[in-house]
Amino acid sequence: MNAFQYLIDGLALGALYALVAIGIALVFGVMRLINFAQGELITAGAYSLWLTRDLPVVASIVICFLVCIVLAVLMQAVAFRPLRNAAPATTLVATFAVAFALEAVWLIAFSPTGRTVVELAALNGSATRGTIHLRWVTIAEIGSGVILLAGTGLILNRTSIGLQMRAAATDFRAARLVGVRAERVIAFAFVLAGVMAAVVALLLTVQDPLVSPTFGLDVTILALVGAVFGGIDRLTTATAGGFAIGFITAVLGDVLPSSQEVFLTTFTFLIVLIALLVRPEGLFAVPGRGTVDRV
Repeated sequence: MNAFQYLIDGLALGALYALVAIGIALVFGVMRLINFAQGELITAGAYSLWLTRDLPVVASIVICFLVCIVLAVLMQAVAFRPLRNAAPATTLVATFAVAFALEAVWLIAFSPTGRTVVELAALNGSATRGTIHLRWVTIAEIGSGVILLAGTGLILNRTSIGLQMRAAATDFRAARLVGVRAERVIAFAFVLAGVMAAVVALLLTVQDPLVSPTFGLDVTILALVGAVFGGIDRLTTATAGGFAIGFITAVLGDVLPSSQEVFLTTFTFLIVLIALLVRPEGLFAVPGRGTVDRV
């Protein structure tokens, strides 16, 4: 492989992890809630693609988006709204409970045996020119990342609901005092998180068509690590951290010999640990403005 191949692979996986990090950071911004159940939204979207495999592809994709968005809103209304004023440790445990409960649902409904989604397999085709191997899903990942990152930025900076979300992320209590509608802002944050989960579910099922009950777990854990790595208290730094983790993981996966690929996650977490020892508030956080919370 050459440096250009490393760059392409790193950009594609970085964009994918950045989308997961955005979903986590949006919810954290308005609720100060680290939603470990974001991965279950991704899994739900992937299973919906399998259940609707006999429908036209467009209809299957639309249903995937609806499933992720509706489940995200229900998750917020049923599990997180009653705990809004609870201690951070309580809400943290609640997100674990929701994640494990949904994972148990997938186990009961679909069994531990994976379900294969092949309807989008055409995107997994590749074109080779010299030593460069470029898959269509790689282009889709980079393009989706750019479009959704730009779209999220426009929503947050150019719309009324986006400005309210930014105000709530800065000081939720003060925002409510000046007229920000808390329920609307929080629900919209979960809707956006559902959209991001649906896009990730689509892209992941192309890369890995075998959907299992833990399908979205690994990518969510690494994206969360990336959000903390960049600075989870701000959307831009959390997104940059998610992208950085994806980029590092892809490049290490290309560089490491096959006999050492089993240590890929170990090397990734080692880099994160060293960075956080130097910058506990996040690698991309502005000095003096980041926050470090203990739960």
